[in-house]
Amino acid sequence: MKEKMLIEKALAAREASYSPYSGFAVGAALLSKDGRIFTGANIESASYTPTICAERVAFFTAIHQGVKEFSAIAVVGGKAGESVSAYCAPCGVCRQVMAEFCTGDFEIVLYDGKSPKVYTLNDLLPERFGKADLS
Repeated sequence: MKEKMLIEKALAAREASYSPYSGFAVGAALLSKDGRIFTGANIESASYTPTICAERVAFFTAIHQGVKEFSAIAVVGGKAGESVSAYCAPCGVCRQVMAEFCTGDFEIVLYDGKSPKVYTLNDLLPERFGKADLS
């Protein structure tokens, strides 16, 4: 049930994507441990470097609001203006942000328009760089 709700919120968030250059629209729905959901969509820039992924928009919105504990995120993506038809996994930068704020059992839900796939952060980023590496 949690996966379905997050997927629905991520699909709705995807509608706010600003992706005129890549034509690839992504939405994300982040579930905090206290049950709140934060959404995000990718936002592009003509110079590409300042572009931000949907996952980071959701994380940074939550963090800005004082939330720093999370249990799951759903990520959906595909050609803008079309239905989702393939799985869209988080990029490496987004995985590193997840590693900053989430434990290894944090769930990452991907959806291809038919069925969800659920991974943990440990599955997608088994050897991550973190706070402990700086001590």
